Amino acid sequence: MRKGLPALAIAVVTVVAVAAIALSLPVGERIANKVIELLRGDVQTAQPVPIETADLSGSGPGTLVSATTMPALRTTTNGRALQAARVVYRSTNGDSGAETVVSGSVFTPVGQPPSDGWPIVSFGHGTTGIDEECGPSRSDSLLGLSEPVFGLVKSGYAVALADYQGLGEGGIHPYTDAKTAGLNMIDAVRALRHTFGGTSTRWLAFGGSQGGGAAWAADEQATPYAPELDLVGAVAYAPAADVTRIVDKAQADTLTDDQRPAFMAIVETLARLHPDLDRDDYRRGAAAKYWDIMLSCAGNDAHDRVNALKLVTPQDIEPATPAAAARLRQLLAKWAVPQRRLSAPLSVVYGGEDTYIDAQWTTDAIARACALGGTVDWDLQPHSGHGDVDIAHQFQWVADRFAGKPATNDCP
Repeated sequence: MRKGLPALAIAVVTVVAVAAIALSLPVGERIANKVIELLRGDVQTAQPVPIETADLSGSGPGTLVSATTMPALRTTTNGRALQAARVVYRSTNGDSGAETVVSGSVFTPVGQPPSDGWPIVSFGHGTTGIDEECGPSRSDSLLGLSEPVFGLVKSGYAVALADYQGLGEGGIHPYTDAKTAGLNMIDAVRALRHTFGGTSTRWLAFGGSQGGGAAWAADEQATPYAPELDLVGAVAYAPAADVTRIVDKAQADTLTDDQRPAFMAIVETLARLHPDLDRDDYRRGAAAKYWDIMLSCAGNDAHDRVNALKLVTPQDIEPATPAAAARLRQLLAKWAVPQRRLSAPLSVVYGGEDTYIDAQWTTDAIARACALGGTVDWDLQPHSGHGDVDIAHQFQWVADRFAGKPATNDCP
């Protein structure tokens, strides 16, 4: 086993402990708290400067538009230094195949790397919002993700943290579009390698909730999209793999309290992307009155979000007609995973009492992934929710992937 791999288990424990806390909070409250924290941060006295080692040449996915220092982000943890950069890089839209420009942050340890370079973890974050200011790279705490990121770096791993398209940089964020976010995660690895030297081609995708769907999609796209990189595996934690049936629950007035704001964010995202989609087909009453407040992730509106969400009834966001519901299903189905055979082993952990993502949605997605081919390890925990699943099995699973050990396949 590679020197330092046992420490990955400790690092992943840290990652998931923080992720579990974040994912267990209501979406609206979580976004409000993190962005208010960002806006209340100390005024930066130092200005970002270009990273000297960054290679800005070339074109195509993963090449850099810019790479700058992050002066407001501390760059030491427990006495150990790390390299950090905010990057703007080229990526690809999963729907159209068009070139996009997205942002993120990248990190490596300081010191002598292993002979084949620092192994890379591309981390897929959960929901932070749907607007430009909601990108983790804009925050001096990475919107609460700095501790798990630093834990991985301390354990000897380079880390790529994509903001996702439309977060951190201009453009429309396609919320729940797993393929686009997955491509952003892959290109964040390329951007990392263009920014800092001493990194390996071997990498692993790890993500929870929205990031879980992104990590799953990155696994599917890795071989055809980035053949020069060596994906060793992917972990999808409480993944938003296929949320198409959230529309069925909206029609039946059975959305959970946690699913209602997610449904509204989905509608708003699709309306921005498709101007002919009428928001008023999916909102009325309190939902229509407080729509902007409930979707904003900055300013005074953030303080009022939690109270506004309490006023929204199931009927306020029920699709007005069967045709309106069918339109959403059609659009969301294009964003779901699985879509193709996996490139590397996938490990899925999810809870039977998840109030954000119905367990059956994930179970069915796993079955389809098995039918398409590939290696899948999964753990359905009947009494766990969205942010309290036990991922002890994944600690060793991740270490084994980097060590080159064969993965167990739970597919029939």
